[in-house]
Amino acid sequence: MEIIIIGTGNVAYHLTKALIQNKIPVKQIFGRNEKALEMFSQEFQIPSSHERLESAALYIIAVSDASVEEVSRYITQEDCLVAHTSGSLPKEVLQGNYRKASFYPLQTFSKTKDLDYSQIPFFIETESETDFNLLEKLGRSISEKVMAANYEKRKYIHLTAVFSCNFVNHLFSIAKEISDSQQIPFDFFLPLIDETVEKIHHLHPKEAQTGPAVRNDKRVLSLHEVLLADSEYLELYQMLNASIQKMYRLE
Repeated sequence: MEIIIIGTGNVAYHLTKALIQNKIPVKQIFGRNEKALEMFSQEFQIPSSHERLESAALYIIAVSDASVEEVSRYITQEDCLVAHTSGSLPKEVLQGNYRKASFYPLQTFSKTKDLDYSQIPFFIETESETDFNLLEKLGRSISEKVMAANYEKRKYIHLTAVFSCNFVNHLFSIAKEISDSQQIPFDFFLPLIDETVEKIHHLHPKEAQTGPAVRNDKRVLSLHEVLLADSEYLELYQMLNASIQKMYRLE
């Protein structure tokens, strides 16, 4: 099956790498960033273009959500399958007379970070069982974790990912600001962070919860609020503690 990847960002990079590592050829990389296209061509030995889109049986659009609809118009071929990689867009956002699908990898991607592709879940939605079988086979050639997920389910998958990844990373950034303000190396907190994440591989997150809020330690909570009295993060600290206590019915 001839596959073309549209996009040159982190998702496109890792998807291309995953396919090639699993002996699945990619016919072309298509995108607007000429410098990135040159990098793709050199690293993966794949033809690339920012002008002419070749014909293929499957096009995978791996661009920002805001660009998916526009980019999908570049595909004028009708006898093909087109899948976007977004978790928060319906397949109907694709504009063309081709078959439409979603092929959503659940992971945070950076070009400089190696990943175990076999552990990345893929969520698939198609218009027909035939196309689902095709994308399921492709997904299983990369990963051990592949399942069907329509748009309604993908919206909740994406929401869960925002809470468990994006928000958590933002809290790491705040934690680093606090540690930096006191000249405490943030690296010293990494074992704690690693152990916190490791715990939820074995325990329900509610069972793994620790800290002054779940203990209802009012002295420590008040002490922290004094330290944050002049900080923009005081309200966030109070809101998170209130949420924890509500979950454990300690409010």
